[in-house]
Amino acid sequence: MRARGGVGMMETMTSPKNPTGPGSSFAALVGSSYNDPELCGEVPSLETMSAAAPEVPEDVDAVELRDLAVRVAGQAAALIRTRRAELAGPQGAGLHAHHTKSSAVDPVTEVDEASESFITGELLAARPFDGLLGEEGAARESSSGVTWVVDPIDGTVNFLYGVPDYAVSIGAVVDGEPVAGCVVNVAQDVTYAAALGHGATVVRGGSSPQPVHPRTETDPALSLVATGFGYEASRRRAQAEVLVRLLPQVRDIRRIGAAALDICRVADGSVDVYYEHGIKAWDCAAGTIIAREAGCAVVHPGMEADGKDGAIFFAAQPSVAPAAWATLSEAKGTDKIPA
Repeated sequence: MRARGGVGMMETMTSPKNPTGPGSSFAALVGSSYNDPELCGEVPSLETMSAAAPEVPEDVDAVELRDLAVRVAGQAAALIRTRRAELAGPQGAGLHAHHTKSSAVDPVTEVDEASESFITGELLAARPFDGLLGEEGAARESSSGVTWVVDPIDGTVNFLYGVPDYAVSIGAVVDGEPVAGCVVNVAQDVTYAAALGHGATVVRGGSSPQPVHPRTETDPALSLVATGFGYEASRRRAQAEVLVRLLPQVRDIRRIGAAALDICRVADGSVDVYYEHGIKAWDCAAGTIIAREAGCAVVHPGMEADGKDGAIFFAAQPSVAPAAWATLSEAKGTDKIPA
């Protein structure tokens, strides 16, 4: 399959065949560094926020990749629910971090590791020549042109505490851009999925798939903004300073604690904007293609990002994206915040 070229916002948003803008490259700012002076110093134009969709090799079918991601993510979510019930006990007191990563407040549980082991095993069984990049250590070079970027539990702190916002995130990346993906809200049984050029859908419980639509608010002052914080104290301090400057300029702030779900909530209209500094590739690979296929604008730091340089991830519904970027820039929120 070969991807379509990019289209402008008006074509994307008004197409009678694809009213939600599947394959929309307005979604992007693709290929533009977040610290490009044109983007940080000025309000980006709609032309600036349009770019060509990534090319997909002829022998790669984005729909098949999406369907595989949906199957495996759904099975991993079931595994997580089962293991949590077994480990937590009636009061939820049996769950503990197995070890920590970037800081003492960045936990890993045995369920994270079990989920990643299951996911990577299933993906390689189905597609043995693909690459892997996983939060808990999976790393494998691709000989097919496709790399799976996996977060086995996005929102591990929520998982530990029983906050019902943690997810399985599986994205398929080709030439540095996601072309298919699935995000499952494990506790709430909500599944988001997308394939390049085929739109984004959501399934809630046992319902049939429904198209995903973002909101259409045009004023940043009336926009609901989601964000998140790093695990390092110095980065958190700087992120809080940005938030102090931004909060008076927007409707309100939401901090959910799972980047993949934040991105999907931009896509489905639950929030208008999401930004965060220093997120990693597995946090945003699947969410990026879901948001883009819903017609949203996305700036990502790269699908090999380790988060250390503190580059920004930004997703916004298309009506407010340029103005929201400008508002965030005025709050110094488009600058890097290194760890």
